[in-house]
Parts: sequence; structure tokens; C-alpha cells
Amino acid sequence: MVEGLETLDIAGASPPILLLHEGLGSVSMWRDFPQVLAQATGCRVVAYSRHGFGRSTARDRPYSPRFIHEEAQEVVPRLRAALGLERPLLLGHSTGASMALVHAADGRWPVAGVVAMAPLTNVQGSNLESIAHARELYRTTDWRAKLARHHDDVDGVFYGWNDTWLRPDFASWNIVADLRRLQVPVVAILGRDDEYSTPDQLDTIARNVPDPGRFESMLLDDCGHAPHRDQPEAVVAAVRKLLGAV
Repeated sequence: MVEGLETLDIAGASPPILLLHEGLGSVSMWRDFPQVLAQATGCRVVAYSRHGFGRSTARDRPYSPRFIHEEAQEVVPRLRAALGLERPLLLGHSTGASMALVHAADGRWPVAGVVAMAPLTNVQGSNLESIAHARELYRTTDWRAKLARHHDDVDGVFYGWNDTWLRPDFASWNIVADLRRLQVPVVAILGRDDEYSTPDQLDTIARNVPDPGRFESMLLDDCGHAPHRDQPEAVVAAVRKLLGAV
């Protein structure tokens, strides 16, 4: 535990790769991807569960429309300092991708680059429809039992994510101003069958980054919301390419 955060730390070379999980994720929900990534790149790979997720300690504040910025600008810097993660490559998934982009754009903490899987840059109607449908699935299927294997407080994880995205004051959330400050290379990866993110999210990044030449997007066939599970080889190849560039 680092500051009450569950962590996985695989030794390796620099730059280290820091994994930031999705809205319902945790260290264990990455499955074997951190090990696969470490073996393929030779880099140090670190994953952590946010407060309230996995085996980490509880959150010390309620969720707000700024929870993504709070994590990116308060928690991630402290975790990096505690673990000695200098100029890491950030690999984020879904809301974790949003956090990676916000953290990199801030400019106070050097970052080698960002791999953003299924990134979310703003709130879309289709996104909200999928999140509302997820609420029904959580209540009526075995999804809750499956998630409970990964989280000490599974209801807190689910409703913290679900309630926050569906609250009216979250509708205007976006990271456009952050994207306009990005000064590092970014690779955004999206599955064509993603039920939560859309190609418009990639277009938003492309339209707003200061240097479009440092942005690359990938649309993957036979891939849903979790590219690292559905197309791990493509994700690893993207990481290796970005590492070669930085």
C-alpha cells in the first residue's frame, strides 16, 4: 500500500509505464496485461487501484464533477513521488485515459507520452444511454457478483461511477481546455464496438491538441470497450512504437 492505495509494481527499465484504470477497474481487473506489457517492453510497469476501488482504502470525499481532475492533479502526483516514477508513459483506460490526458496536460509533472484507450473527453448522449443501461444490468444480472471479486466496496465503486456520470451537473464536463495544453505525444485507441466511447472522442482530441503531428488514433476491429483485453497485441505494439519515439 502507498498512501492507502493498492499497487502492483513490476521491476524494469525506464521510462516506467503507469496504468490508470477505468471507472469500474482495479489492479486485479487489468488481469495479466501488466505482466504482458512488462515482458514486451522491458519497462517498469505500475498499476494502482484508486481510493475506494479494489483493495485500496476508502475515498475521503464524495464524488464531484471534478473527480477526474482531482485524481489527475492531486493523487497521481503523490503516487508518482512516493514510487519515484520519473517521466512515465501513462496508459489509461476510459476514465483512466481521461485522467492520463489531464495529468499530462497540466505540465507540472514531466510525462513521456500518453496511450489513451477508449478515452472520454466529454459527455455524449450515447455514453449516458450505455451507463443508464449498465445500472439495470448491475441490478438484474450476475455482474455485481463478478465485480465483487475485485472490490472491497463493490456498490460504492459501481454507484460512484454510475451516479456521477448521470447527475445533471456532470453533463457539461469536458477536458477540452486540458487537451489544448498537451505537449507530449498521444496515441488514442478505440474499439469499433465500444459501447461507451465513440470516434467523436478521438476527433475531439485531434481537433484540440496543439500539435496534430504528435497525435495518432487507432480504430480496432473486433474490439469493445477494453482494447487491452480484446486486442492486446495491437495495444502493446502501440506502446512499443510510442516508447521508440520518446
